[in-house]
Amino acid sequence: CRGPKYQGLVGDADLGRVNMAYRVVADHVRTLCVCITDGIYPGFSGAELVLRRILRRAVRFCSEVLHAPPGLLASLVPTVVEVLGDAYPELTKNADQIMDIINENEAAFLSSLDRGRRIIERTVQQMEPSTNFPAEVAWSLYGNLGFPLDLIDLMLEEKGISLDLAAFNKLALEDAKRKAGGPQAGQLEDTDMHLDVHSLAQLRSNNVPATDDSPKYAYTLGQHGQYEFSPCQATVLMLYRDQSLQKEAGAGQRCGVILDRTNFYAEQGGQASDKGYMICLGQQEILFPVESVRLCGGYVIHEVTAVETLRAGDQVQLFVDEAQRLACMTNHTATHLLNFALRRVLGDSTEQRGSHVTAERLRFDFDAKGPVTVEQLQQVEQVVQDVIKRNEVVHMAEVPLTLARRVQGLRAVDEGYPDPVRIVSLGVPVESVLTRDSEAAMQTSVELCCGTHLLQTGAVEDLAIISERQLVKGISRVIAVTGGQAKQAREVGQCLAVEVDSVSLRMKQRSTSIPEMQNLSKEVGQLTKVVASTPMPQWQRKELQSILKALQRTANTAVKKLEMQQAEEKAQSLLAKHCNQPVIVDTVPADSLSILMKVVNHLCDKSPGTSVLLLSPQVSGEVLCACQVSKNCLPVFSAADWAVAVCTQMEGKAGGSPVVAKGSGNAKGMQGALTTALEFAQSKL
Repeated sequence: CRGPKYQGLVGDADLGRVNMAYRVVADHVRTLCVCITDGIYPGFSGAELVLRRILRRAVRFCSEVLHAPPGLLASLVPTVVEVLGDAYPELTKNADQIMDIINENEAAFLSSLDRGRRIIERTVQQMEPSTNFPAEVAWSLYGNLGFPLDLIDLMLEEKGISLDLAAFNKLALEDAKRKAGGPQAGQLEDTDMHLDVHSLAQLRSNNVPATDDSPKYAYTLGQHGQYEFSPCQATVLMLYRDQSLQKEAGAGQRCGVILDRTNFYAEQGGQASDKGYMICLGQQEILFPVESVRLCGGYVIHEVTAVETLRAGDQVQLFVDEAQRLACMTNHTATHLLNFALRRVLGDSTEQRGSHVTAERLRFDFDAKGPVTVEQLQQVEQVVQDVIKRNEVVHMAEVPLTLARRVQGLRAVDEGYPDPVRIVSLGVPVESVLTRDSEAAMQTSVELCCGTHLLQTGAVEDLAIISERQLVKGISRVIAVTGGQAKQAREVGQCLAVEVDSVSLRMKQRSTSIPEMQNLSKEVGQLTKVVASTPMPQWQRKELQSILKALQRTANTAVKKLEMQQAEEKAQSLLAKHCNQPVIVDTVPADSLSILMKVVNHLCDKSPGTSVLLLSPQVSGEVLCACQVSKNCLPVFSAADWAVAVCTQMEGKAGGSPVVAKGSGNAKGMQGALTTALEFAQSKL
């Protein structure tokens, strides 16, 4: 590399972070070698995403700090093999594969890096002096080109410019809320990008061809199992804004872009639309982020906010957000697996009533006679996982509608489907399921579907149903997650199960301390809330909720029993002290107002003609008050009036009925309150 030699410097002595860069590259290339050898490749979720970021960070240090030519990172692989080969013999066998994967990913990132630099340069040139770098451009770099925020900061710092971090964080928060809110949160509030009937008729009368969206299915599995999505070149045919067709859209204007062809998936069939960006040929530094995609009368509308003037006739290149697309493909294939599993477990009469697939999760509605049991949920997940483990090939083909009607067990095919239709079959070639009287379709998932799917089921990795409920009588809804999210949900479920076991074990020890049992009861209540709201397998949620419900009953019963025992002991002591007195006014230690009230009740039960008022000073400085008046003294003597008079003396409040009342006050006035209590009772009696 063209940078200075390594000198082992750290901290402030390491000018330009050159020595740190050497250490980062050395560490990261070791990590890459070991992970790739173990079958973890740079990707878009979970461990794969972490490895992708590690690789990109190493590439950045090679390029930005060490000024090394492309390929340096891969060229270090033989050295890693030499150093670690004895401890990890697999490294020696996989050295060429590791170098290929590193080089492929480095080339892709360097291309994005170069484009990002040009975008930043151009934006800075157009900025007013002493202004922050626009958050929208930074967000586009982050979301569309995969630029880490620290890289954007570094590039701007070199130019003496700051990012509008507050605005960037606001965009990130809005995006997180949209994702967390599910399908509805991602939908636009208006319908500006829906072609109105007049514009649709105008397009057809002008012989504008419908959009060829077949390139959306043009993706392949690479040599190392990663999905490869090719960009698509297209021509802008027309622009649509303010409910009219236009030939041009200016900078800052939001518009719908109609192209002759596209590789973007428009929202349909329950699958969310693609996102990504387009660039005009010859203007590589200008990104037009595609925010959503709609299908209207055969025309695919790409919603774009133009950053520069966009005109009909412009040649553009389209890039889908690969991470989002792959996540949607994973969840859509998982939806088919789920449908098949539900029919297998609940019966062939189980019919789909609706579904929605996003990059974050999948939703599936179906016929159900009642709530799905814990055992059934476990069985459904197991059926799905079995198909995932078999890594079945996902077969897809367009066939005439008349042929599709032959498929055994396929749900009703009506006039709502186009002709030809697209069939998606898991593990069984489409030709086989089309054979007349073939039973093959009954043994796997076969559906009519226009969505984008994985090419093999193994990439789903895992599926966890995290919610199941009845929408209305006869229709249930499940929500599920896949891959890393499913794994995380299971790990969370296991952690909560351990916590519940811990509480259950402590509950069985039956403490004789009321505060301890009350704390256990509170802990059970808090765990119940966490279990109800945390994403985890629904079967496990139901199991834990059942256990927690029983534990809550046990805790509450134990607290009441201990309180009664304590109250009875204190009452016996007070009865011995105030034998046959018509009025008992005294202080007694009590952990809570509930216990104090029980002591009062017990005293009155044992001595029916006695009126009782007890005070209990607390460590906090508060004094609790509880009283009960003998029914023989009504209506002249009221418990509510008695408690108010006493608690007012302690600068507190009280309330209740003529028979029983309670309140609290300040310890400073307790002695005066005791005197007031006796005087008030004597005046009434």
